[in-house]
Amino acid sequence: MENILGEMTGVTMALCLFVALVAGIIKGMVGFAMPMIMISGLSGIVGAEWALAGLILPTVATNLWQALRQGWRHAWGSIKRFRVFLLVGGVALLGSAQLVTVLPADTLLLIIGLVVVLFALIQVLGVSIRLPSKGSRRAEAGVGAFAGFVGGMSGIWGPPTVMYLTAINTPKQDQIRIQGVIYGLGAVALLGAHVGSGVVRAETLPFSLAMLPAALFGAWLGFRIQDKTDQAAFRKATLLVLLLAGANLIRKGLIG
Repeated sequence: MENILGEMTGVTMALCLFVALVAGIIKGMVGFAMPMIMISGLSGIVGAEWALAGLILPTVATNLWQALRQGWRHAWGSIKRFRVFLLVGGVALLGSAQLVTVLPADTLLLIIGLVVVLFALIQVLGVSIRLPSKGSRRAEAGVGAFAGFVGGMSGIWGPPTVMYLTAINTPKQDQIRIQGVIYGLGAVALLGAHVGSGVVRAETLPFSLAMLPAALFGAWLGFRIQDKTDQAAFRKATLLVLLLAGANLIRKGLIG
């Protein structure tokens, strides 16, 4: 991986920081989509490997902040509440990671994108897909398995998670917090994996650190917007971001 950090112009760095800021704002508002926004935006500026390195520390930090905003007791409560989802999803993720050669990544992204867009469109058009608010262990295990399966093969588990939380009509603050817990655990695992892979190393770590202030400031702004948003508006914003995320996955699945 070429060391390009020292060769970046001010304009290039400003564009990277803008991507991190926007990703942070969206993350703070709806609780997800930071990795998708940063990998899409940064890869067109500095390349895919540097984009991946750049998003890791902001993703870890913002998810930790998101998970602990109401305190560690609430975060622990979310872990207990969604323990079936987390356990089954974790097992499925570990298993499916071994199957990456079976199904082409582009095909998997296309399938996920179509499912996400269909779900979001149905909801936007006013057709409710709801599960009991207390949840069902079978449904929770099923969605957890699906999210873990696609996460292990593609690194993307956000949209299925949000679809489930939206379908059980999770209150806004609870939804934001449980997303932080789920994605935070995944982000820590991602950090460890890419320290081992060499993506995160002496040359790339400063770039990821440089993205951190903009991402955190964006998340702070997003949290302020989210705090002033009622449940109905939050649901609409979540569905809109899901729709855009699904469309982006379809694009990646079709053209790579």
